[in-house]
Amino acid sequence: MTALEIHTRPSPNHDNRGNPAHIDMLVLHYTGMRNGQAALERLCDPEARVSAHYVVEENGRIWSLVPEDRRAFHAGRSCWEEESDLNAVSIGIEIVNPGHEWGYQPFPNSQMLSVERLCLDLIARHRIPAHRVVGHSDIAPDRKSDPGELFDWRRLAHAGIGIWPSTYPPTSEQEINDGGSLENLRAIGYCMALEAPTAALVAFQRRFRPARSDGCLDLETATRLTEVRAAFDRSRARSHV
Repeated sequence: MTALEIHTRPSPNHDNRGNPAHIDMLVLHYTGMRNGQAALERLCDPEARVSAHYVVEENGRIWSLVPEDRRAFHAGRSCWEEESDLNAVSIGIEIVNPGHEWGYQPFPNSQMLSVERLCLDLIARHRIPAHRVVGHSDIAPDRKSDPGELFDWRRLAHAGIGIWPSTYPPTSEQEINDGGSLENLRAIGYCMALEAPTAALVAFQRRFRPARSDGCLDLETATRLTEVRAAFDRSRARSHV
């Protein structure tokens, strides 16, 4: 693979990860602004106090904003696998897209190709396990919806980025075990109160069942939860070998 062409636009919005820096997570976002220029300006505005390590434009151009060994301010109030200081252990990639507020649209192939190449490079260098590649809505389901249901997680997984397990249609004989399904949701990594799981269910569906993201625990969603938990468990087991 040829070397990535990365342009630099330094953001002042970063601080120390800790010593030594420990990176084992990749968080994918959409910018949710009218265009890429507006997103870059905000991510580099010292008054905004937000940033990401990388931005990928629709045409595939990659910008580096924050050095990888520094903590960027992209995750906000968030949680995954009961861990809350996710900025300290993650690399954040902002993918230019207007988002749900400004006219959400599919991600162009040129953009996805650059996302793939960038992610593969980061995963290889930092040894990021598949179950630690997440979307912003996974780690902040009560307040974020990005990168959203149009983002092609299946494509990334087939390229070796994150998880997309094989799908087996539910049979009519199966029944929904509410408690077991919600335990699967928690075991995957979602942080939520078991008595109020709707936001986490929506986030799960946006990623793993994008045709329906209504937060309802139907049979197909329950089946997908079982499949995804098994895939996450396999990834965790490999990462500890």
